[in-house]
Parts: sequence; C-alpha cells; structure tokens
Amino acid sequence: MSNNRKMAPPRRHGMGGGPPHMMHGEKPKEFKKTLKRLVGYLKPRKYQLILVAIAAIFSTLFNVVSPKLLGNATTSIFGSITKGIGIDFSFLSRLLLMLIGLYVLSALFAYLQQYIMAGVSQKTTAELRQAVNEKLTKLPLRYYDQHPHGDVLSRVINDIDNINNSIQQALSQLITSAIMIIGTIIMMLVISPILTLVLLVTLPLGAFAIRFIASFSQKHFVNQQTELGNVNGHIEEMFSGHQVVKAFGQEKASIEKFDAMNERLYESGWKAQFISGIMMPLMTFVGNIGYVFVSIAGGILVLNRSIFLGDVQAFIQYTQQLSQPMAQAAGIANMIQTALASAERVFALLDEEEERLEEPAAINLDNLEGNISFNHVQFGYEAEKPVIKNLSLNVKSGQTIAIVGPTGAGKTTIINLLMKFYEINKGDITVDHISLRELSREQVRSMFAMVLQDTWLFNGTIRDNISYGREGATEKEIIQAAKSAYADDFIRTLPDGYDTVLTEDASNISQGQRQLLTIARAILANPKILILDEATSSVDTRTEMNIQLAMNELMVGRTSFVIAHRLSTIRDADTILVMNDGDIIEKGSHDELIQQNGFYADLYRSQFEAASTS
Repeated sequence: MSNNRKMAPPRRHGMGGGPPHMMHGEKPKEFKKTLKRLVGYLKPRKYQLILVAIAAIFSTLFNVVSPKLLGNATTSIFGSITKGIGIDFSFLSRLLLMLIGLYVLSALFAYLQQYIMAGVSQKTTAELRQAVNEKLTKLPLRYYDQHPHGDVLSRVINDIDNINNSIQQALSQLITSAIMIIGTIIMMLVISPILTLVLLVTLPLGAFAIRFIASFSQKHFVNQQTELGNVNGHIEEMFSGHQVVKAFGQEKASIEKFDAMNERLYESGWKAQFISGIMMPLMTFVGNIGYVFVSIAGGILVLNRSIFLGDVQAFIQYTQQLSQPMAQAAGIANMIQTALASAERVFALLDEEEERLEEPAAINLDNLEGNISFNHVQFGYEAEKPVIKNLSLNVKSGQTIAIVGPTGAGKTTIINLLMKFYEINKGDITVDHISLRELSREQVRSMFAMVLQDTWLFNGTIRDNISYGREGATEKEIIQAAKSAYADDFIRTLPDGYDTVLTEDASNISQGQRQLLTIARAILANPKILILDEATSSVDTRTEMNIQLAMNELMVGRTSFVIAHRLSTIRDADTILVMNDGDIIEKGSHDELIQQNGFYADLYRSQFEAASTS
C-alpha cells in the first residue's frame, strides 16, 4: 500500500456524540519555578550571553568613568579660579578628547550588545515555538475539543511574542543595569566611602518595595494573559462564523459577550499595569531621597576640605546613574512579570498529556482486507457519561455500512474510535482479527481516508491540495484522481488550472467544487477503508449527482462507513445501523428496516414526507 499522509479532521462544533466544549481558567504557577524553566531555554546560548555581558561591561565601564573625568575638570576649573591662575585648557582639552573617545566606544559596545541579544532572543523563542508546534502534533484530539482555538492561538502567538520581547529588552537591560550598579558603587567607594554609605542606606528600601509590589501584581499579569486568550477565542469564533452570526441577527449578542470579556481583560490589565506601575515613581522617590542626603553630606565634606568639589559633582552624577538602573528595575520587573505570565501559559500547554508513544506493529498492512469487528465496545468522553455502551458489530471487507440516528446517538464517536482519535474504555476493535491496540495510530490512519461534510482545504494550489492525500504522487496520478472524482473538468476551466491557488478558506471555488477536491484527495490516497460524512447536503442537484458518482467510484471494493443525514442517499448500503443513546437499536438493509416498521421506518417516512411537502 502507498505511503499515505493523513491528518485529523477539523473539529466540528455540535457534532453528534462529540465531547463537551469546555474552557479552563489558568492557575498561576510558582514564580521561581517558571523563571527557572524559562532560563533553561537560554542555557544553550550561554556563550553569547557571556559576550553580551562583556560588551555590557565595556559599554557601562566607559559611562561609569566619564563622571569622574568631568569631576576632575570641575576641580581643575574651581582650583584655577580660587588660586587666581589661568585655566588649564590643555588639561581640559585632553579630558574632552578622552570623553569623546569613551562615549564612542561605549556606543559601539552598546550596539554589539544589542546585536548579539537580538540573536539570542530570536533563537530562543524560535526553539520555544518549535517545541510548542511539535507539542500540538502530539496532543490528543481531546485537548482540541476542550480548548477554544483562539486560546491555543494566543498561547502560540501572543504569549511567545511577549516572551521574545521581554528576553530581548528586559534581559539586556537587566545585564546593563546590574553592571551599571556594580560599577557605579565601586566608583563611589573610590571617591568617598562615607557618601557611599549615606546613599546605600536608601537601597534596601527600594529593593523591598519592588519585591512587595511584584508579589501583588504577578497574579494580575497571569489573569491578563488568560483573559486575552478568551478574547482571542471569541474573536476567532465570531470571525469564522460571521455569516451565521449575521444570518441569525446575533451581532448585538456577540458584541455584548465581547464587551464583557473585554471589560474583564481591561480590569485585569489595568490592575496589573497600575500595581506594577507604582514601582517606577516609588523608585524615583527613593532615588531623590538618596540625592538629597548626598548633596547635604557632600556639601559638609567640601567645607571640611575632606573631598574635592569636582568629586562631589561626580558623586551626584553617580547618584543619578545609580537611581536610573534602580528605577529601570521597576520597568524590567514589569516586563519579566509579563513574560512569566505568558511563559506559564506556554509551559502549561507543553505540560499537557500527550498521546502515548506507539511502536508500529510488524504487520504488512497491504495484506489486510478490511474486515472490521467491534467487540462489546464501551466508551465515554467523560468516564461517568458513556456515549457507546455496548457495541458489537462485524463488517466484511468491501461492505458499505451506513450509520444513522439522532444527534448525540454516537455516530461520530464510532468514527473517532475507528481512527484512534480516542482510546476505547472497554472491549476491542479489530481489523482482520488484529486489534487496533496492536497497531500504531499512524498505521491505523494510513488505512483510512475521510470525506467530511465540512471540507478542509489549505492555502495552496489545487495540485497541492489533491496531492495531500499521498506523499510523492506524480502529476499523472493527481490528474487521474481528479478525473475519477469528476473534478478535472472544472479545474481546467479555471484560469491557472491545477496551479490555481486556493484562498485560506477556499472561497474562490464553490462548495461543491471543494467537495470534489476532497474526494479526489481520498481517491489518490487509495485507502482500504473509507469514512464518508454526508458530503452532498449543501450543493445543487447537478453537483450532488457528480459528487455521488465520484463517491460511488471511490467506494468500489472498499469497506465504507457512511454517516447519513439524508436517508435517501443510503438505500443501497449493505447494512444500515440505527443508533440511539450509544447502542445499535436496529440493523439491516433499507428494505428490511422498512418492513420492521420501527425507528428507521419512522425516520425515513418523516424525511420523505418533509421532502414531498417542500
């Protein structure tokens, strides 16, 4: 058998027997635990970070030295004036050249620091995106059924972007600020240990303020990201279903729901930004207190001739230099909290339980004929609410099995179990007496092809969409599949033929044409078993005839499961299963079920009467 490439069908809201749709609020995790895990993603780039630190040291070092040189210039001018001698312009010119050189070198190293840091942040978040993308392919269908698409997209896009911005900005500033603080304190100690001691009295007050405020604001940052995910989910849902929203006049209700979500996002965002925003003015206040203390103490020391006037000027500049990174620490803390709130959500996704790893069985799938048996199968999306209670069924190779029943009867659930989208709770499903448990998910799904009522085509050429059914298909095979699906004629009428690019939702071709392309894709896959979900319910009569002919050709010689909505389309099925509340309540051919005059007969007559009166 050919190497088929399949994917899970897009989730359909409200499908019969489907799992309940739930939204989960995020629980904030420990600050240190999340930070430690995020730092783990930076470890592979430790050498680049060392270079960033070295560049920051030189960039900051030159800035740290310059106030001392300016102080020496002030001392020289003050001394010349007080002694009544001429100003030493040669000395001042040398200082000026040194300062220019220092500022140029500082700018160059600052550029180098930012250049390397940009690479570190982009590479780190690229690896994080890769980990999330790989995780999404390993998550069971249950996860997607229980989480809004918009929330998942928010984690993959918005949260990772927050992490990227925070790494690039906050980490760079953190390194620079730390070096600036250390270098400034060293220069202060060189100038005057007494003034340094006066200033350092105020530092513990600032550190305590940052820690105290951060403990309150962190939970609001997490809530902000959670509410952002909810808003994104609602927007994605309303955008994808905007026609239905307008058709039912639900614009007002949609806006009201969005306004409520947006209000919660505003509240959590406002609290997070307000509480964290207190840090900046508080640190400025602490810095100003230190500035006042230094000015008073420095004036006293100059009067006592214990220190030069220029050194007091330099020290005051150092005080401002020290207060600047201390004040920046408030902004850095804000960015770090945003990053950690986003990281919590991303890590929560990465920590979700994956589908268990399965080794392919040493079985040649080409030798399987497609005989399928359900043996006392029991299943429920929730353990206490079984959907399939006790299903037993034998299907011979090449037979067409139609499944009918009201919404919630379990029709779609049978397909989910056949494709191993979910694991059964009890019982067994076998193909040619081989349990699906023995086969890997990839092996099971390689035997199937699906044609769903909701067509799924991606943004690409028609050729790419058809060849999605089998990797490595030739041009001849693609065209033959299109001909077998009665799609070749309409494809050739398009301006670019098979090279026609479909838009994201394939809106540049009709619903019927989209359905014919999915049938062509299934034909190309050459499966042993087919799953068909009423594919002709939303097209015109002529297109319906083409689709039915294509499906009939596709079903020849293959075991087929047809989820039927219109009973007139399954009269020729070998066996019709009538399901209700997870059990098969009737089984037989169309004629046999009509003669039984039971549930199926009532359902058929009600549809026939409705069609005749319409």
